[in-house]
Amino acid sequence: MSVRLVLFALAAVVFSGDAAARADTLATVKAHGAVTCGASSAGTPGFSATQGKGGAWSGLGADYCRALASAIFNDPGKVHFVTLQPADRVSALASHQVDALADLLPWKMPDDTDQGIKFVGTLFYDGQGFLAPKAAGLQSARDLAGKEVCVATEGPEQAQVAEYFAANNIAAKLETEVNLTSSVADYIAGTCTALTAPISVLAQVRSTLANPGDNVLLPDLIDKEPLSIVVAQGDDRWFDIARWTYYALLDAEDLSVAQTNVDEMLGSDNISIRRLLGVEGDFGAAIGLNKDWAYQIIKGVGNYADVYERNVGPQTPLRLPRGLNALWDKGGIQYSPPVR
Repeated sequence: MSVRLVLFALAAVVFSGDAAARADTLATVKAHGAVTCGASSAGTPGFSATQGKGGAWSGLGADYCRALASAIFNDPGKVHFVTLQPADRVSALASHQVDALADLLPWKMPDDTDQGIKFVGTLFYDGQGFLAPKAAGLQSARDLAGKEVCVATEGPEQAQVAEYFAANNIAAKLETEVNLTSSVADYIAGTCTALTAPISVLAQVRSTLANPGDNVLLPDLIDKEPLSIVVAQGDDRWFDIARWTYYALLDAEDLSVAQTNVDEMLGSDNISIRRLLGVEGDFGAAIGLNKDWAYQIIKGVGNYADVYERNVGPQTPLRLPRGLNALWDKGGIQYSPPVR
């Protein structure tokens, strides 16, 4: 073998060893004794926010972090939440200062390819919509013809709603303000008939109004904004753990395995349930987890429906229907590959 080939082989060994050392997130998490989850200091109720000053973190993303802790430590409490400035979240994740984010990020190509992070799965399918007073009697966005719609100019919503109205020949008038706060003030004052923003944002706005029940979300979605789980690039095993934690939540709901009945389901004759709960086969070994990893997730936080209903469902202040976030056979697009 030539000297050049020997040096190349040695370099490859050193590089692969260095990459493995830098990317063994599971070993780091175990050494720390907890999953470290970054969360925005601004907080987003229903998704990742604290309950009062110094309170516990709650929300879809916060519960996902607890699901990760359940899979690894059999304990949903083994999560350390780190408060980050919104602008620092991606860099903190990409540089492995945190293991995952409790915040869900919009899944867009530049972020997925250029930021050193990897999108795992969509925990909440969001999109731009409309909030209107119930008394206005609007049934859909088409009823906004001839009416005023409040929109903030600080994001993409103004351009998107203008394109939507033009494409659908809806002659609505846009009342623009520099930010959402000002647009909400206009909506409350009655300057406009409807307010447009992402549905998750509109639900939060509605929950802060004097009479939330007097306001309705119209059924229209005019764009796609999948809010997704993210991890750092460069660690395939950690990505697999993150992805199958998400899938376990969905698969459990699909199989009617919930936090309230998971122990009873250990005795099920359904082979799919037995595989998911680790009674039959060992599907955790390949990603460094115990065979009952999914059982621990469900025991710790529940299935996807449990997590959704607890944080953003109809009985919460956000009062969000499942919509696109329903399972594939219930009119939505949430779907999990099987554990088999």
